Amino acid sequence: MEGSLAGKLLIAAPAIEDPRFSRAVILVCTHNADHAMGIVLNKASEEDSLPELLDQLGVDGHDAPEDAHILMGGPVGRERGFVLHSEDYDSEGATLAVCEGVCLTATRDILHAMTSDHPPERFVLALGYSGWGAGQLEMELAENVWLVGEPDVALVYDPSLDTKWSRALARIGISPDRLQISGGRA
Repeated sequence: MEGSLAGKLLIAAPAIEDPRFSRAVILVCTHNADHAMGIVLNKASEEDSLPELLDQLGVDGHDAPEDAHILMGGPVGRERGFVLHSEDYDSEGATLAVCEGVCLTATRDILHAMTSDHPPERFVLALGYSGWGAGQLEMELAENVWLVGEPDVALVYDPSLDTKWSRALARIGISPDRLQISGGRA
């Protein structure tokens, strides 16, 4: 495979056997020859609410939106938080532009910004991330584990987690009911 998948969506193929990634939609945040890292966009965390979680982390969560959803970003580093947010927030040296309309910050500064008088216009907190070692993602792509699509800002921030997989497939022109779980035999 040539080029980076950073800023692209990985959409789980129906045959994926790992329950952590069944029907997953992942925004790839970084990808190079050594590794890839992304955030699952459609798996809810078991955390109760953003204000409670922020309070547990020592950040005053009083002004955090009660209805903000918390994602399970992946199985790696679940004790770490990653915030996908709009481009109107930047922590110099700590914010990574992922794609148009989406940045990633993983410092405490973004947690404080989320509850400030001027929070990012859009944001979602993810606990953990999805990671691949050198060549691992390329191998999974060759095995048709993932479909690749262009990101959609609305899809990234939309709280309707249950429909993200089918909507991501629709964006690349695929209807979920037309996908086969296994290949035929000749």
